Amino acid sequence: MGIGDNIRNKAEDAGGKAKEKLGEATDDKDLRDEGRQQQGSAKAKEAVEGAKEKATEAINKIKGSLKRD
Repeated sequence: MGIGDNIRNKAEDAGGKAKEKLGEATDDKDLRDEGRQQQGSAKAKEAVEGAKEKATEAINKIKGSLKRD
């Protein structure tokens, strides 16, 4: 995961938390739900980026072991 992606995902998550709290405080269920959805989206993106990173590490490890043979 690139640093920029990580920052964007954290910002999206924080924005979602803020919307959720504001929605709860103002009894705005739509805003609360939008905030929750935004948080879920950020977490999904983080999971995808993490999986990509793990896959890249595994591929590089395999490539490294093949070059030694």
